[in-house]
Amino acid sequence: MKDKKLFIFPVFFAFLCSSVFSAPLYSPTWGFKIDLPEGYYLTGGDGKDRYSFANADGALFDLIVYYAADGRTAPYAGVEALAQDVERRLNNSGDTDTFEYRQKKAVIMELTFANQVSGGRPVPMAGWALCLELGETSTAQSGGSTGIRPAARPQTQPLLLAMAYGPESRQDLMALHFSALDSIAPKQDDSFAPGPITEYSYPRETQIEASVFGLGINASIYEEDAEAAQALVDREFQILRRYQNAPNWQEAWIRFYRAIYRDSFDRLANIAFKVERKLNIPPKETRDFADQALQWVQSFNYERDFMGSDFVNLVSAATEGRGDCDSRALLWAIILKQANIQSAIMVSRNYSHAMGLADISGTGARFEVEGQKLLVAETTARVSIGLIGETVSDIEHWLGITFD
Repeated sequence: MKDKKLFIFPVFFAFLCSSVFSAPLYSPTWGFKIDLPEGYYLTGGDGKDRYSFANADGALFDLIVYYAADGRTAPYAGVEALAQDVERRLNNSGDTDTFEYRQKKAVIMELTFANQVSGGRPVPMAGWALCLELGETSTAQSGGSTGIRPAARPQTQPLLLAMAYGPESRQDLMALHFSALDSIAPKQDDSFAPGPITEYSYPRETQIEASVFGLGINASIYEEDAEAAQALVDREFQILRRYQNAPNWQEAWIRFYRAIYRDSFDRLANIAFKVERKLNIPPKETRDFADQALQWVQSFNYERDFMGSDFVNLVSAATEGRGDCDSRALLWAIILKQANIQSAIMVSRNYSHAMGLADISGTGARFEVEGQKLLVAETTARVSIGLIGETVSDIEHWLGITFD
């Protein structure tokens, strides 16, 4: 997103924007969450333990939960046994590998098999699959939306099988497959941590001390964090480009930033803590701290990548002090959220710009997102919270994005 020359003036009215967009899918029975790329629609399943999705380009996504219930033993002893059975049933010829995702056993599978189509020749299929532990569940319930409360199942460790695949000839779908699987959060605690595909590709093994830009402090990150975060940004930007002229481009934008926020939140945990200690000691009023954090990101070097995603990953932004408006706005929002201040961002395709939003008292320009009127924060001009440029003040051209 490009910077703007701003004529700054105070605005004391609320920006109003109230639109409903697609959100991640959450299972109240099992506690997992998935955030599929835009355009996937439900094609089958029972709404509880089995789901099937597809998109118009031929991408498919199947998800099944296996568990013990009603005196029946679990169908599989673990993720390895589940993966072996999937291999057998599909006659799959792809490779498999085991790994650990946030203290849960997992298996990643390359899918290469023939899909038997009724009345036609088998269609070669390709993609990837994950077998994941969902964690122990003591009161998971069977049954759907009948209103009848069934008996609780015995304590067990359910297993999740997720398969993202499509015609082998459609290699352009591979980024969608990876993104769909990476969007899985097996437990609530995983919702603000790197996804399983990214964690497998860039395991966080070695902690290092990194300098935080401009503040004279160091913070702990993992050696792979910046590279992994940028790889996710580049993949999600590749997906975002598919929706450039699509009617659901706004939903695709929201998911793009949602994916980056999820991946970066835990990577930035110690950086956010150290920034807060540096800027908020002695303790300040919420608005004063938010303004101090805003001045910090405003001091970054302005940078754009016209050949790539035009988004500097947030680890590099924080440690190297560089980035465009949306990198800074998202970083600022995470810093505030980790300090228990409600935050969000607003983006504009018309203005090629982004700003931060926060639930902070006081006067200034506000933008309404999901019923909350949040104070605006300009991250690329040296101005205080609540000030916005006259040339970018048309509320019809802004889109608010929350991350809770």
